[in-house]
Amino acid sequence: MPATPEPQLTASEKTKAAWLIARMAKRAVAGPEVDQSDLERKLDRLLDAARKREAEAKSPR
Repeated sequence: MPATPEPQLTASEKTKAAWLIARMAKRAVAGPEVDQSDLERKLDRLLDAARKREAEAKSPR
């Protein structure tokens, strides 16, 4: 599967992504048996929404 390009994030999206990544790091410190899939899904949805927003902005009306 080809890698999708990273979208330009708004300030709000950057803040949310940083918060989610910090929570993932905190869980990683707890040990490898801690499930992080919920946070990974949230981050994926955030990036997908940013890609969609960017694509809509580039498309002609």
